[in-house]
Amino acid sequence: MVRLRLLLSSCLLLGWTAVCAAGSDLRDLYFGEALYHAYQGEYFDAIARLDIELGQYYGIDEPQLDTLHFHIRDAEFSVGDFELRYRMHQRAGRAVEAVLEGDVTPSVRNEAAYRLARILFQKGQPVEALQALERISGSVPESIRDDVAYLRAQVYMALGRFDEAIAVLRGLQNSNSYAGFVDYNLGIALFGAGRPTEALVQLARAGQVSGRDPGVLAIRDRSNLVLGTRLMEDEQFDQAWEALDRVRLTGPFSNRALLAAGWADAAAGRYERALVPWTILAERNVTDRAVQEALLAVPFAYGELEVHGKAALLYGKALEEFGNEIARLDASVASIREGKFLEALVREELKQDSDWVLKLRELPETPETYYLVELLASHDFQESLKNYLDLEELRRKTAAWDDYLTAFEELIALRRAYYQPLLPNIDRQFRLLDSRLSLRLEQRDHVARQLHALLTRPRYDFLITASERTMLATLAELEGRLDDDDPASQELLERIRRLQGVVRWNARTEYHTRLTKAFANLRSLDLEIARLKEAYGSFVRTRQAATQSYEGYDETLQRLRVRSREANERIVVLMEQQGALLEVMAIEELESRRRRLEDYQVTARFALADSYDRATIRQGEEAGER
Repeated sequence: MVRLRLLLSSCLLLGWTAVCAAGSDLRDLYFGEALYHAYQGEYFDAIARLDIELGQYYGIDEPQLDTLHFHIRDAEFSVGDFELRYRMHQRAGRAVEAVLEGDVTPSVRNEAAYRLARILFQKGQPVEALQALERISGSVPESIRDDVAYLRAQVYMALGRFDEAIAVLRGLQNSNSYAGFVDYNLGIALFGAGRPTEALVQLARAGQVSGRDPGVLAIRDRSNLVLGTRLMEDEQFDQAWEALDRVRLTGPFSNRALLAAGWADAAAGRYERALVPWTILAERNVTDRAVQEALLAVPFAYGELEVHGKAALLYGKALEEFGNEIARLDASVASIREGKFLEALVREELKQDSDWVLKLRELPETPETYYLVELLASHDFQESLKNYLDLEELRRKTAAWDDYLTAFEELIALRRAYYQPLLPNIDRQFRLLDSRLSLRLEQRDHVARQLHALLTRPRYDFLITASERTMLATLAELEGRLDDDDPASQELLERIRRLQGVVRWNARTEYHTRLTKAFANLRSLDLEIARLKEAYGSFVRTRQAATQSYEGYDETLQRLRVRSREANERIVVLMEQQGALLEVMAIEELESRRRRLEDYQVTARFALADSYDRATIRQGEEAGER
């Protein structure tokens, strides 16, 4: 009952769209358990449980009687979704393809085609995704109608068919679910189609979309950043500054927007205004490329304002920051080569926090993770990191499975130690009971045959009661004791025979009543025998279950142990390869940063020397004037 309440609570709190949103009741707890794990991000556990449940469902003779039958459509789709989220694209595609090829309604087939197209698009196969979308025809479920259109537009853009994408996106401009996203993508598509004026209008519209959702805020900031950048390229500096000014100071695009806003003012010769966003940016985290560029841009602006002394000091500060950053990069590279980077990634205590990446970055003793947030901006690195973390999770699971198998073996040993001493005595008593039961069943069958024979061949003496039979035996004994020559004995003989006649008369006249009662008693006996057989069968099943609870498991457990250890060995090898790839990618990224900082250092040194020279000349000129 507690488990049921837990699943229902998770359904309401986590947005269980597959069952709760559809308005149906939970019928299959195992399907609910799979969804419970999925909504916690434990997709491996969700896939494992749902695979088992679907396998059992398809393996029974009458699946419509199984509780999963009420959710089978959601379950078939969900397993594909879970596999997709776990980046098992091939299996996810096959799962959805199976639904697509099945005997289903058009709406279900269209939903399957959409999901397959989404899988293919995420795999980077836009041509195949478009082929899947073209299989959609007729009725499209309203819940995915906008999703299908938006995906179609994305596929067209990926294929360079911008005019078709524009037509689809214009039809989605009133969609509430894609507010801002449609305008932004429409702007990009218009640029691709060679219509920059219309594109700028759409980006301006996307940059002013209303909403407080984090996704809407992010797309609004991105739209304004792209719009401002394009306006700067067209030398429309005032309009560019207005667009960049709409970007939030705390958003993911704020650093790039501040840098661009400063350059917009600088390009227009407004260096004093350019110092405002650049100064704000220069005080932020120096690992960001825009911040590093701002460290050079601020003294550059002071130099243009002929404040060469201030510029020289700021160039010196920039050189110091670049030097510190290069030292930190060197420490990070050295730490990564020592293997500490991979050790830090799999810290279990950090995974309890949703912001675990940021927590890693803040650890003072782990310089190798200082740039992890920036590294994750790379899609390839992010996917490689996810694969490594998944492998680590699988390694822990396979290691735990070995302990589980040991626990099963201990449990089986305890069962064997408990049942084996008891079973011999139980078996002896059971054999005695079985022989008695067989005898009684034979007697019952014999009585039943005799009663059925009496229906066609009446035998009155068969239905004489026990008391009557005793009476007849007593009368027969008394009759044997009489003396035939004694007149008194003759009188007693007549009385005995009269009593015998009464008994036989009763047996004849009550024959049908007694026969009916005998059959009623036989039916009552059958009920007792049925209960006895049920108890007998229950004992047999219990006896078999007792034996089966500890016999026949050794080979299976041994086979599972071998498979688990082989899987663990393969995972360890894959982790080493994936970890080496991560280290190489991280080192290459850090070395690229180092080279860029070295270039910045060279620029800063020349600018520093030039600023000192200009400052010295200016001081000389001022001294000459005095």
